[in-house]
Amino acid sequence: MSKRDILVILLTVVVLVAFVFLIRGIDRTHASEETTLVRDAVKNAALTCYAVEGAYPDSLEYLREAYGLAYDENRYFVTYDAFASNHLPEIFVTEGEGED
Repeated sequence: MSKRDILVILLTVVVLVAFVFLIRGIDRTHASEETTLVRDAVKNAALTCYAVEGAYPDSLEYLREAYGLAYDENRYFVTYDAFASNHLPEIFVTEGEGED
C-alpha cells in the first residue's frame, strides 16, 4: 500500500466517525426538544384548567380526561407535583427507554 492509499483510508475513517458523532448529536437534540414539548403540553393543559376552573388540577389523570392531554406514556415519565390549587404545579419530564 502506498502512502496515498493509507491517507485515503484514514480520511474515510475520520469522515465516518465524524458522521456518527453528528448523527448522535442530532438524536440527543431531537430527544431534548421532544421532552420540552411534552412538558409544555402538560403545563399548557394545567394553565388552561386554571383559566377555565380557577384552580390547577391535582393530577395528570384529570388533565387527560377533562382537557385531552396526551403523550406517549411508554416513552415519557411525567412527574406532576400539585401542592396547592392556586400555584402552578412542578412538572418534570424525563425520557425513558419506551417502545418504538
